[in-house]
Amino acid sequence: MTTSSATRYIDPAVLMQLRSLELRIKAVMEGFMTGLHRSPLHGFSVEFTEYRQYAAGDDLRYLDWKVLARSDRSYIRLYEDETNLRCHLLVDNSRSMSFGSRGFTKADYAKTLAACLAWFLLQQRDATGLILFDERVDDVIPARFKVGQLRHILASLEKTAGGQSTDLTQPLEHAASQIRRRGMVVLISDLLAPIEGFEKSLSWLAAAGHQLAVFQILDPAEWNFEFDDPSLFFDLETGREVYVDPLAAKAGYRARLEQHLTAVRELCAKFGVTYEFVTTDRPLEMVLFEFLQLLQHARLHGVRRSGRRT
Repeated sequence: MTTSSATRYIDPAVLMQLRSLELRIKAVMEGFMTGLHRSPLHGFSVEFTEYRQYAAGDDLRYLDWKVLARSDRSYIRLYEDETNLRCHLLVDNSRSMSFGSRGFTKADYAKTLAACLAWFLLQQRDATGLILFDERVDDVIPARFKVGQLRHILASLEKTAGGQSTDLTQPLEHAASQIRRRGMVVLISDLLAPIEGFEKSLSWLAAAGHQLAVFQILDPAEWNFEFDDPSLFFDLETGREVYVDPLAAKAGYRARLEQHLTAVRELCAKFGVTYEFVTTDRPLEMVLFEFLQLLQHARLHGVRRSGRRT
């Protein structure tokens, strides 16, 4: 990613001024598709719903000779059973996600990311579902590829943040118990919650053969502790007010945050989970590029339509 191309991306603060998720999707995907055509993933992006590159040992009966003649690239045509994925988006809607220092919240960013992922997956004919949660599962939209699926997902994402806390265990246990067909599971959360039980939940999902990805979303102010004056800080989840002197608290805060992030990264590494740390000032197009590479890996390594039905 070059600096010049990155400057063409939409500043999230500008993007979030669009009140409609549909308008945000349109704005993000226009920039994303433009960037995609300039990237090394261009060929893959255009044809990956129908083809994969030829590998030694593949049956030459399935080589697409027309594509070879046109592009001088060797592709094997895939059948529908091989190309379509099932993806479940798990989106944190707890009160901690309502924090924001840039004129919009973490929830705004996370839901816009989830909406863009859903749009992109459904464009590729991938069955896509949503689990919205706080300390409990709030809404479940089973993974389907059908007319109106995106509309249902966007309507759920429009819900305001609720609940009192974040419980990572229950939604992941729900996903592990309900998602019986192998596929992709994408968790979008600030993960600012105790991670006891997180390991067990991840182990269940990994053992089921799912391709797992975690996007941890933090506001830049949370990451850099961008506070100067002593103030009363309001805990969005507990409702407590705490007087904090930022100069005295910053070192301890950063140390505890780093410890927490390290624990999350280690758990993800243990179970082969793709982990991405994202601050809300990062253009969404750049996050989508990372997701596309994950999607390519999933398609080429067998996370396809197989196993039992949900």
